[in-house]
Amino acid sequence: MARLADYFVLVGFDHDKRGSGDGQGRIIQRFPEKEWEDNPFPEGIQLFCQPGGWQLVLERKSPNFLVAVLTDINSERHYCACFTFWEAVESLQPQQNHANVTDEEDSKFIQAPQLFAPKSLVLVSQLDHTEVFRNCLGLIYTIYIDCLDFPLETVIGNLLTCIVPITGGSQRTISLGAGDRQVIQTPINDALPVTGCSVALFLKQLGINNVLDLFCAALTEHKILFLSSSYQRLTEACRALLSLMFPLKYSFTYIPILPAQLIEVLCSPTPFIIGIHSSFRADMQDLLDVIVADLDGGTVVIPECIHISVLPEPYLIQTQTALCMVLDPELEYADYAFPPSSMSASSMKFQDKEIRAVFLHLFAQLFQGYRWSLQIIRVHPEPVIRFHKVAFLAQRILLDDDFLIKVLDGMAFAGFISERGSPYRACDLFDELVANDIERIRSEEGNPQKVLKHIKEISEKLHRNENPYPAVAMHKIQKPTEGSHLRLQRSTFPQLDEGMVQWFIDQASAKLKNVPPAVKVEMKCIVPMGHPTAAIDRNGIVLANSARRLEVVRNCITYIFENKLLEAKKLLPAMLRALKGRAARQCLTQELNLHVLQNRAVLDHQQFDYVVRMMNCALQDCTPLDEHLVAATLLPLVTAFCRKLGSGVTQFAYSCVQEHLVWTNLQFWEAMFYNDVQNHIRALYLEMECDHLTETGSVNGEREQKSALGVAAEQLRLWPTYSKEKQQELIDKEESTVYSQAIHYGNRLTYLLLPLDTSKNRLLRSTAIGDMESVSNSFVTNSIAGSVAESYDTESGFEDAETSDVANSVVRFINRFVDKVCTESGVSSDHLKALHANLPDIVQMHIETLDAVHRESKRLPPIQKPKLLRPSLLIGEDLVMEGLRVFLEPDGREESMGGSVGGPSILPAEGAIFLTTYRIIFKGVPTETLAGEQTVIRSFPVASFTKDKKISPHLRAEQEPQDRLQLRSSTFQLMKIAFDEEVGSEMVELFRKHIHKLRYPQYVHSSFAFTVGQSVKQVMEPKQKEKNPSLRTMSKNIMKNAKKTIGRQYVTRKKFTPPTLDQRGIPAHGDNLDQISVSDEMEQSALTLSSTIRSSDKSTMSHMIERACCRDYQRLGLGTLSNSLTRSKNEPFRITTVNRMYGVCRSYPSLLIIPQTIQDSTMQRISRCYRQNRFPVVCWKNSRSKSVLLRSAGLHGKSVVGFFKSQNAPTAGPSQTDSTSLEQEKYLQAVINSMPHYADTGGRNTLSGFTSAHMHSSGKWGSIRGSGRLSAYSLNADVGIRLAGKETLSLQANGGPSDSHYFRQQRVGLYIIGDKSQLKGAKQDPLQQWEVVPIEIFDVRQVKNSFKKLMKACVPSSACTESNTSYYHSLEESDWLSQLHKLLQVSVLVVELLDNGSSVLISLEDGWDVTTQVVSLVQLLSDQHYRTLEGFRLLIEKEWLSFGHRFSHRGAQTMASQSSGFTPVFLQFLDCVHQIHLQFPMEFEFSQYYLKFLAYHYVSNRFRTFLLDSDHERIELGLMYEEKGEKKSQHIYKSVWDYIDRLSKKTPIFFNYLYAPEDGEVLRPYGNISNLKVWDYYTHETLSEGPPYDWELVYGRREQVDDGERMDTMAPQTHRKIVWPCYDNQNKTEPDAISKLLEEMQMLECELGQVPGKWKETWDKIKTTQRTESMQEGKHLSSSSLLISSSLSHHRRSQCVYLHEAAVGSTLNLSLDTDSSTTSTPSSGIMGRKSTSTLYSQFQTSESEHRSYEGILYKRGALLKAWKSRWFVLDKTKHQLRYYDSKSDVDMKGIVDLAEVESVTLGTVAMGAPKNIEEKAFFDLKTTKRVYNFCAQDCQSAQQWIDKIQSCLSDA
Repeated sequence: MARLADYFVLVGFDHDKRGSGDGQGRIIQRFPEKEWEDNPFPEGIQLFCQPGGWQLVLERKSPNFLVAVLTDINSERHYCACFTFWEAVESLQPQQNHANVTDEEDSKFIQAPQLFAPKSLVLVSQLDHTEVFRNCLGLIYTIYIDCLDFPLETVIGNLLTCIVPITGGSQRTISLGAGDRQVIQTPINDALPVTGCSVALFLKQLGINNVLDLFCAALTEHKILFLSSSYQRLTEACRALLSLMFPLKYSFTYIPILPAQLIEVLCSPTPFIIGIHSSFRADMQDLLDVIVADLDGGTVVIPECIHISVLPEPYLIQTQTALCMVLDPELEYADYAFPPSSMSASSMKFQDKEIRAVFLHLFAQLFQGYRWSLQIIRVHPEPVIRFHKVAFLAQRILLDDDFLIKVLDGMAFAGFISERGSPYRACDLFDELVANDIERIRSEEGNPQKVLKHIKEISEKLHRNENPYPAVAMHKIQKPTEGSHLRLQRSTFPQLDEGMVQWFIDQASAKLKNVPPAVKVEMKCIVPMGHPTAAIDRNGIVLANSARRLEVVRNCITYIFENKLLEAKKLLPAMLRALKGRAARQCLTQELNLHVLQNRAVLDHQQFDYVVRMMNCALQDCTPLDEHLVAATLLPLVTAFCRKLGSGVTQFAYSCVQEHLVWTNLQFWEAMFYNDVQNHIRALYLEMECDHLTETGSVNGEREQKSALGVAAEQLRLWPTYSKEKQQELIDKEESTVYSQAIHYGNRLTYLLLPLDTSKNRLLRSTAIGDMESVSNSFVTNSIAGSVAESYDTESGFEDAETSDVANSVVRFINRFVDKVCTESGVSSDHLKALHANLPDIVQMHIETLDAVHRESKRLPPIQKPKLLRPSLLIGEDLVMEGLRVFLEPDGREESMGGSVGGPSILPAEGAIFLTTYRIIFKGVPTETLAGEQTVIRSFPVASFTKDKKISPHLRAEQEPQDRLQLRSSTFQLMKIAFDEEVGSEMVELFRKHIHKLRYPQYVHSSFAFTVGQSVKQVMEPKQKEKNPSLRTMSKNIMKNAKKTIGRQYVTRKKFTPPTLDQRGIPAHGDNLDQISVSDEMEQSALTLSSTIRSSDKSTMSHMIERACCRDYQRLGLGTLSNSLTRSKNEPFRITTVNRMYGVCRSYPSLLIIPQTIQDSTMQRISRCYRQNRFPVVCWKNSRSKSVLLRSAGLHGKSVVGFFKSQNAPTAGPSQTDSTSLEQEKYLQAVINSMPHYADTGGRNTLSGFTSAHMHSSGKWGSIRGSGRLSAYSLNADVGIRLAGKETLSLQANGGPSDSHYFRQQRVGLYIIGDKSQLKGAKQDPLQQWEVVPIEIFDVRQVKNSFKKLMKACVPSSACTESNTSYYHSLEESDWLSQLHKLLQVSVLVVELLDNGSSVLISLEDGWDVTTQVVSLVQLLSDQHYRTLEGFRLLIEKEWLSFGHRFSHRGAQTMASQSSGFTPVFLQFLDCVHQIHLQFPMEFEFSQYYLKFLAYHYVSNRFRTFLLDSDHERIELGLMYEEKGEKKSQHIYKSVWDYIDRLSKKTPIFFNYLYAPEDGEVLRPYGNISNLKVWDYYTHETLSEGPPYDWELVYGRREQVDDGERMDTMAPQTHRKIVWPCYDNQNKTEPDAISKLLEEMQMLECELGQVPGKWKETWDKIKTTQRTESMQEGKHLSSSSLLISSSLSHHRRSQCVYLHEAAVGSTLNLSLDTDSSTTSTPSSGIMGRKSTSTLYSQFQTSESEHRSYEGILYKRGALLKAWKSRWFVLDKTKHQLRYYDSKSDVDMKGIVDLAEVESVTLGTVAMGAPKNIEEKAFFDLKTTKRVYNFCAQDCQSAQQWIDKIQSCLSDA
């Protein structure tokens, strides 16, 4: 029983505070004035009477009613029913209206406006009877407004003294003494919410999905705000949302109606459910974390920053379907032709209960089996219940569901457990549902009709709870007459007699004292447990894991304990893989439990190692939830399994499994503690029951099946029957049980927190073990006490000064655990103090025990770790440091981790790091058992090492190594290594010092290329002083030193046999190719450095001619050495020896090309104008246009002004500067005059001498074929402006030009490309015959920074987690491709200038970086000779080596250049070549591997080729001509070119099978970034063998292995091989068809006892043979050429490739859509047939005879340019032009697809054409691939062919 109303309050407008802004309300009267002791009066009630604020109005409003909810400090809710009406304001009217009087005379005629003030009648109650409150307050208002003859004091007194029941389902009739009568219906069970129609109205307002969103948001503790123009609707909506959450109760801020004065509450950081009037919508804009629900508009707005966890499937869709069936039952039958007539929605009251039933049904599904996860800790005096969340989630399918985890972690669920956890209490509908109806709910899934039937049954129970009896119309309430509120009242609401009201209250209180207190009968019962969840999901777990894996686990454990260790070792890898599954881990713990006898299991050492390894494996690689469960089952086992180390010394398994994070998790230990306490409490009471039982048998069986909650429920039922002594005895027993368990867990925590080696002061963070190799006999384990101490101190708010003390750290953690669990479990303070006092002693005793164990463990032989694999070394490569055991950790490249590309995890790998004089090498095996049999090799040259740094440890699943290093290499390699515990820190530091010493030697001749073959001691010893001259401080007598150096070289070389001759030069004598005498070498070397060069010295001349520059100059027609001495005036250029002593420019070669008219004496003065004295010299000449390419450094600042100065400008007097400028102008003019088309010196030079044929460039744009795109860049009048970037080229989407524009007729003869920043402010002289083009180009600092970013993008140190660190984002930020784009753009434009007859001078920076890049690319694009193996080598020797690119400085090869850093200028050039190679794969003789090989070895320092900065420095060290000297070993190569030549004879690895160049082809690649590709050299690696660029280590080792395998057995072997990404070398495992066939031919020759032939001879022979056979047999070449050109594996475009043959042109369609050629020809396939051309002849179909026009034409061959007579057939049907040997021939020789024809034009007479044929009989057919030259018998026949072909083209 309870009071219907606690307080009646009269609240009115406070007229005294009107002047202070908004009005305020005040309490006029309150009854009773004295507060009830059990229910104090809530403060601030006047704010809730008028939520919108107290305001005076001009019109009288209709009375309104609302119910506000207030929550007190005890979380008790008070319902404030407010009835508000408006009264006229009388006393203040004159004062108010005085200000409105404007004229005294008219004041009597003006009537003051009438104002109305609100007044509220308020009832405050703890009961929620909204309608009863509305009726009662309405009756009081009716008596006042209608002046009824009932005393208000009597009515209010009766109201305040009315006592009504709370629950039980009874009805109570009440009357307030005014002729009224009301019936109050109480619910049967007050635990169930009473909602009326509020839930149905809530769904109607917002809809299903919005309500579900709000439902999930409330459960997951988000802020929810309701808006409405109706206050009562706000209250109803909030009540509805709370009722949907049943059985959970909302425990945060709950304010259904929020007053305007308290609107700042919305900024509260805690969750809330609040309602506010919609007029305050504008104030909601700043609320970014609040979900706003508009009840009037039916919308829910969820901010973007909020993520609402939704219901998991299938519960979400099931709930939505059920709500649809309830709210719209006709939906299911809407499409029926004959829908049922009786289908209609229920009434609002029934619909309300049906909706609630849906949500109650949902909660029963979500919380099914929750009682099986309750842990009872204490039964008496009060039950203490705890929920085991991990166990509950582990038994559910929804393990990782975000919604359910948040709900279980929320405060509402904590209150649910606190309220419903007790096993003996009153039950309600939810308890019955979750216990008894779960099976029914599961069976109904998928059947909507059955679900709906069940929901209706639940709704009937809910309706019966609110309405247990049929409704009887017994209400009688008087209401005011209509319009009564508009009548003019005579007076305000009367002042009530407080004494009379108090008298009524006192009378009622006196009566209640005499009435005996009503005893509420508590219907307590044992709460049913329901079905355990494990029984529901267990089948799914078992089915998910194969029985075979569980059998493997059982067998392996059986073998271990039966001491069959060999069998166990075989099964161990499979078992460790199986332990990744949950069922296998459960099986492991069950099987291990079987071998524990009396809590102890003593094993031998090997058994102990295996068991510990399995335990660690079970604890790793699992989710935190699984880890909790596994650790819980293993906790008793780690203290049971042990081994004897000596007399009285035993080691337990817990000392080897400490490295898992779960042992530092306080929640895990609490759950374990409570679980054991529950078991002991259960055992305690079961034992007491057993003592009282006389029967056994079935009774014992029932006793054993009782759960802990069942036992506790029985004890709670019997508790009132026990005497006080008995009750106290039970309390003491329970407290002692908990106390004993606290002591036990104090010991357990000590076992698992204290490290084995407690002498360590350095605390390492706890990590998980990745591989189980280190957990057995190493015994050096790292404690988690460090992280324990850190977390403890951090949470407690202070830092302990003794964090290094392991014992204190462990004691603090255990104290924290003991305090928490003992406080919750009700342990007495005395016991708690005793625990705290004993803990340090327990820890200290265990430390002493561990010291003995640790001491004995050191005497054991260490467990055998994986054997360190020694790497293969090159000849001459020596170990500097023996292998250090390390773990190679994964970095940001996901390929090695499996990842999206698939395959096992190759990394992490365990092995050793080796340091040699050449490389840093890791070699080991993967820790992943699936890949454990593979070998992992990762290495890079020491000379490419760029940076090392120590990296912080991260969480690993294994024992934490001591040190970690990250090593980066400029070969795009990264090593993250973690040193094993056996490697001391001093060894790590020594390792780093050795790396830096080898990486940055003091002098360049201390690098590996010079010291190869010497011992390590010799390497480390200092050289003699005279052998180490500083390169920066060379003396003036450098030539003498050079002579001495060469003299020393000669003396040392006499000891050796003569070496093979360098194959670069053209041999003069066939028999003497391989040897050259030492005396010749000496003579040549000495004479090269002579002060004067005499023409009579033939040996000197021959030596000069052999130089790379001279050979190339002679090929280009720029002069010879002999002609330079006896000058011919007809030659425009000559070779000068002015720099023979390197006196003019030390970084230039000794021989240079200058104009014929320039004297050597002037070069010294000209050179002073340029940086580093690098004056302009000719390096290449266009054989067609006769234009030349020159290179130089940039001008000095003082020389720029003179450079632009007109030669006719007046000067004050002669000066040295003016004379120098004049000589400089003469030099440039001589270059212009050397060009035949600019020889006319009269006036401005023009290009008028060029014919149209010269103007049209013969070249092609980037493609695998020669396309028909127009080839000239759109060069407008001002080339310089466009080169400078001021005018954008009009390009196609792929980077080509849009139109063909020729040069302007009036143009200069020389363009000088210079740096824009240097030439800033200079003005061009219009009289000069050259033009300076300023361009913006990057400098070396930008290249260096770009390269660093590129390395981090391609080889990241860690996996990217943010979008701004992704691969493509990092690649874009590096600007590497942008720099390639600029280089290619400038180079192609220079090619255009040269091709159109203008010479170009590249004058950038110091002339040895960007200048070299551009000059080299221009020559590569323009001259096909440089696209051969020989020519590319020549290009690098000439432009990079001879012209002084600073390889040592840019590569930071010595200690002196260490600070400058690594700048890959040469690598950038190779990348540009790679881009061109991709676009023109048929134009290069060398392969992509060749470029990668050079990119790798130009920084490896294996060869001496790329050392030092100039020829001058190489001569000083005697390196210039040592390639012809003797070698110490035939396997040691000093020159990379010798190595390539020797290797090319063995293998075609550097050869490009697609090589089919077109004569005189000029390449114009697309340079747009969209056309550029990231070089796979940067991203690909081969972990199986390391970098594939040291051929002996990779391919030589494979040959040995293959031989061994062939000798092993003759049994048939499978050729199937799995290729793993990033591990296998794809080129080796899946070779292209041609390489495979060549290899098999060599194998067959070896088997036949023949000497294997050279591959190049075989290749040439096959091509010649196939061509001959095809011509003889008349077969189509497309099939026979398949063998020749089947290596197009790396091009993913389907193109038509044209192959050139002797006199036959044919097309071959090759499909290039696959990544690699999968053709595998067996070795026997070649034997027994002459050619592959006959292989596919049976599949050829004869051509249909569609002959539109035919006749004889002469056709010019594509290769040898010979004219042959052919019979041509024009086929309009097939749109083809076919040709045959003769008219009767049926096998066509070739075909021209007319779809590819671009034009048919008249031609010109060509060389070798048939005689006596007129000129107009020639015509040309231009296709997208080539131009066909034809010749008809006469001009009429030619014109007829042209017309026929044109007609055919137009018809198409």
